[in-house]
Amino acid sequence: MPISRIAIGSPAEVGQVDALKAGLAEFISMLIFVFAGEGSGMAFNKLTDDGSTTPAGLVAAALAHAFALFVAVSVGANISGGHVNPAVTFGAFVGGHITLSRSVLYWAAQLLGSVVACLLLKFSTGGMETSAFSLSSDVSVWNALVFEIVMTFGLVYTVYATAVDPKKGNIGIVAPVAIGFIVGANILAGGAFDGASMNPAVSFGPAVVSWSWDSHWVYWLGPFIGAGIAAVVYDTFFINQSAHEQLPSADF
Repeated sequence: MPISRIAIGSPAEVGQVDALKAGLAEFISMLIFVFAGEGSGMAFNKLTDDGSTTPAGLVAAALAHAFALFVAVSVGANISGGHVNPAVTFGAFVGGHITLSRSVLYWAAQLLGSVVACLLLKFSTGGMETSAFSLSSDVSVWNALVFEIVMTFGLVYTVYATAVDPKKGNIGIVAPVAIGFIVGANILAGGAFDGASMNPAVSFGPAVVSWSWDSHWVYWLGPFIGAGIAAVVYDTFFINQSAHEQLPSADF
């Protein structure tokens, strides 16, 4: 079982040069991703005078997030593994591929990157609101929770299959593309219902800057549950290593 390979690490690990570089890479990648993704939504609001979301707007959001995540993962892959998502980091931790100490560093960097991106957007757009994730009408928190669990399961399963699995071979080259595609596809599926976050940091930044916390817990619990299930399923049935082995940052 992958849970048996969970590694705690030590506080000293966080102060190591390679760990600090990885944390910085996660911060920058998250800033790039959120600035483009959240910024695309703000641009849509400006062009439509804060009109209601349209199918074209949903497609634009999906494309912006897919393209931005492809870039964000690619530029961070050789340094931090290009997680760009606390849920992905949690999935890697559950599978025994990253220590808790480094995970905490990644989480802090990812959350900070999201907040800074939203602050920059608010300033550069002349004070426009960075809209927090919210549920559509007739969508309950439990509906949204299931959405986030399933969508994040698909995302983290894709991460494991294309980036974590030691048997991935040449398919690892397309990992950033596959990861970007599954996020874009999931936004097309769930965006109209709960915004399709799949990423607690992406939800956290706008919530902090706009100070809007309605149903915010859904965007943490759902992705973490989905990521944990994906990690256990893929690692148990398709990797099934018997001992903890920290993956090189170049691989994840």
